[in-house]
This record gives sequence, C-alpha cells and structure tokens, in this order.
Amino acid sequence: MKSLKFILAPDSFKGSLSSREVCSAMEIGINRIFPDAKVTSIPLADGGEGTLDAIISSANGKIVNCSVKNPVEKIINSQYGIIEDKKIAVIEMAAASGLNLIPKKLQNPLYTTTYGTGQLIKDALENGYRKFIISIGGSATTDGGAGMAQALGVDFFDKNGGIISEPMTGNLMGKCFDISTENLHSAIKNSDFTIASDVNNPLLGKNGAVYVYAYQKGASKKDLPILENNMKHLYNIVKNKLNINVKDIPGSGASGGLGAGLMAFLDAEIQSGIEIVLDIVKFDEKIKDADYIITGEGKLDVQTINGKTISGILRKNNIPMIAIAGIVENEKKILSKMNLKKIFSISNSKISVEYAIKNASKLVTKKMEEVCEYIKRNKNNE
Repeated sequence: MKSLKFILAPDSFKGSLSSREVCSAMEIGINRIFPDAKVTSIPLADGGEGTLDAIISSANGKIVNCSVKNPVEKIINSQYGIIEDKKIAVIEMAAASGLNLIPKKLQNPLYTTTYGTGQLIKDALENGYRKFIISIGGSATTDGGAGMAQALGVDFFDKNGGIISEPMTGNLMGKCFDISTENLHSAIKNSDFTIASDVNNPLLGKNGAVYVYAYQKGASKKDLPILENNMKHLYNIVKNKLNINVKDIPGSGASGGLGAGLMAFLDAEIQSGIEIVLDIVKFDEKIKDADYIITGEGKLDVQTINGKTISGILRKNNIPMIAIAGIVENEKKILSKMNLKKIFSISNSKISVEYAIKNASKLVTKKMEEVCEYIKRNKNNE
C-alpha cells in the first residue's frame, strides 16, 4: 500500500480537548497503524471557543498577553492573537468575557459585562493593528456589547445626564438614557472588524439574545423579560441617537448582543466562522493530494449539518472524510445529509460521558486506530 496522506481537521471537544490536542491524539493512532503515513494537522474552530487557538496554531501566529476585566470586573490575565504577516489581530471574546471565567454562583447576565473584550480590542489597536477577527462564542454576558463599546470610548448616560462610570451590564442597559460616540477610539474609523460566528439569531424576540441564551448563562426566568426590555430600550436609543438599526440583522443576537454592539459601534460585518478560519489557515492549499480528511467534534448531531466545522469542510472538497466524535446523535440522518464516509464515536453504552471526557485523549487515539484499520480493510478489498 502506498504511503497515505492524512489531513487532521477537527474542532475542539468542548470540556476535554482543544482542537490542537485532538490532532495530537489522532496522529498517535495513525502512526501506530500507518507508521509511514504523511500527516498534516489543521486545528479548526467555527467561531466559538477555541477559535483563537485554532487560528494561531495553524497560521503561525503569536499570542499577546493583556490584563483585562473579566465578566464580573475582576482583573485577569487574558490574551489575543496576532498574525504578523497579514497584520491581523484575532480576538476571542471568551478569553475576556467567557462563561468559563467565573464560578457558577456569579453567573448572571444582569450583572456581567463585555468590558474586557473591549480592552482586548483597545490593546490591539494601540499596538497598531487595524484588521480584526473577533470570535464571539461562549459569552457570560447579555449586555448588548455595551461594555465592549464603553471600553473603547463610547459614553453612556443615566437619566440625569451623568456618565455611567461602572462597566455596562445587562442591568445597566435599562438605566441608560443617552449615548455619545464622540470619544470612541480614534483608530476605529480606519480599522476593519469581522465577526466570526455561525449564530444567526436576531437581537430581540423569542429567537433573540435573551430568550435563547440568557438562561444558559445563569439568568432566572424572572430575569428574562427584564433583560429583553433593557436590550430593546438600549437599542432604541442606538437607533434614535446614532441612526443605526442592527436589531434584525442575523447574528446581532450572538453572544448576548455583542454581535449587535460590534455592528453598531465598530461597523463590523459578520461572516461564517468556519469559512473565515478555513481561509486564514489556507485549508484548500494544505489538503491537495490528501487521501483522507479526519475531522471531529465533541458532539455530532443535526446542528452539525448547519454551519458547524464539519459542514464547512465538506463544502470545500470531495476528499473522503471520516469523523470521530465524543457523542453522536441521529447518525443515520447525519450520514444521509452530509457526505461523510463514516462516523466513529468514542462513547457508547459501556462508557459514561464523564469517563469519555476524562479520558478523551486516549479514547481518540484508540478510535483513530480503528479508523485506520477500517481504511486498511477497505484498501485491501479494492
């Protein structure tokens, strides 16, 4: 059998492995069965958590450390990425304003802020970067991006005309009665901002930022109408004062309305997260002459068909593709709707989800060996 060329292009397995770690585990399995195989790892993400790591590791970028306020205003060490040859800054909002940064008892989007995300953007602006990719998954916030805008110089005023000095939150949106962009960071007008997201929710309503996501971030059922009314209130001011209406743009509801804030205050455009990542990492060039693409993510279900990492890869090529997943739901439907050759799951009736998460690396390696044995059988039968 000729030496095979494998492309490893998984998303992260949330809660257990980054996409880079998944690649490493897969490569060990391949080497055990096909020691002469050529293996190229391309860690991927779809705009959610892990996008920064995926882009930086695949595009030879660098990490910049930065102190920011977390969602409950505690100073933390955070980071963003830079791709020097393209002069691009990669901001992952979860690195500053993510749900994973605060304990469960403090998770309540009435009192959390995206201020730290704005601080990351500000630091990159002041380091000379003018082209931005901002991934906005995994937020702890439902502040409409007001905290982010505030960190970049937007002023929010209370009913008495005084500046609201504390970082904007879901609660403070309702206490805002005027907005000024006069002090917005001067470099923003000469900068390009692209939102990496595959969330298409509008800002308001039953499919919006509040009613779809806020409960997952610690809001009580009583909090939801308060947050919805506050969001509507703030963006009515944005519309009336700034003559900007982003409420109905698909994706404006992403990350608790951060999508809307980026559009309204930074004139950002939203694009498919996986398409952005595939372009930056030069995916099309790297997969030439490949025999197999091995992909995967923590959970494969019907959502995978719409806009997730795997569907994005499938749109780009006709190379046989096999997926390894932590959990698989509706396997027959996924296989019928997507051009996957086969799906392998690391968990089954004999393995608990908890065990699979704890031992994900070893299980991915073992499953990759099974994938290679499957390929070997198929090759021998040709």
